[in-house]
Amino acid sequence: MSDAARIRGDHLPHDRAGAGTGASTGPADPATSAFSGLFRAPLPLDLASIDPRATPGFTGEREDADAAMRATDDELSDLQERLFAGSRTGDTRRVLLVLQAMDTAGKGGILRHVIGAVDPQGVRITAFKAPTEEERQHDFLWRVRRALPPAGMIGVFDRSHYEDVLVQRVRGLSRPDEVERRYEQIVEFEQELTEAGVSLIKVMLHISKAEQKERLRERLDRPDKHWKFDPGDIDERAYWNDYMRAYELAIDRTNTAAAPWYVVPADRKWFAPYAVHGLLLETLRGLQLQWPLAEFDVASERRRLEAS
Repeated sequence: MSDAARIRGDHLPHDRAGAGTGASTGPADPATSAFSGLFRAPLPLDLASIDPRATPGFTGEREDADAAMRATDDELSDLQERLFAGSRTGDTRRVLLVLQAMDTAGKGGILRHVIGAVDPQGVRITAFKAPTEEERQHDFLWRVRRALPPAGMIGVFDRSHYEDVLVQRVRGLSRPDEVERRYEQIVEFEQELTEAGVSLIKVMLHISKAEQKERLRERLDRPDKHWKFDPGDIDERAYWNDYMRAYELAIDRTNTAAAPWYVVPADRKWFAPYAVHGLLLETLRGLQLQWPLAEFDVASERRRLEAS
């Protein structure tokens, strides 16, 4: 099977033409879907055993990946519109894409190349920075709840609630027992989300320390990239191994059937968007989205229109 056929999902059952009520059918089983099977984080997770330059399930080059994505952009847009349309008639489903990674791993590229393929009115993007003074007065999930996408929307978290276990553990900002408690809270929170109709796609973009160094060097070498550079990124490199261990622990503790984790190799800038595009497309296909039925008499309204 060609790589374009793989991302088109020629081997997967899906119907884009029918009409229905939009009633919730739940997400597809991740274990039976091609992309999710390729990137599902194993338990226990050993990041050192996953090559950041690998391209699992893909044998082409950048232009092949780009062509495969563009070949399914219309379908992705159509499914997103169906998701949004369903919310107008009471369907509560929505999708939340969580992107976690070390700096320079390519979260921005995914926003441009994947999320850019759908109607921006149906997308809600939230970038989580260090908590504000107001946010620090609340539980760590407070600001996350406020950023959740409403029904019918695709939400994207550029970083997320996982910062509150990763940074806290690495920098010793919370006691180990507090971090463990937060893992449990996250599992309960994400279970609550899935029961409320949220399809979660949690992605760690796996970049190597050497590749990050090259990307930081590029930001220093190019004046048009200076605005992207943060001196703190170099400081954080001193904790690289600690962060890798923190990621392994966080993913192991929260990698559930309801809210699985995916580890996507990200050293090749073009591959991560291709992989996330496939994960998002599979998730939307799995919802079996249909156009909502008209809540009015179509023939009667057509007659009224012709007479007007």
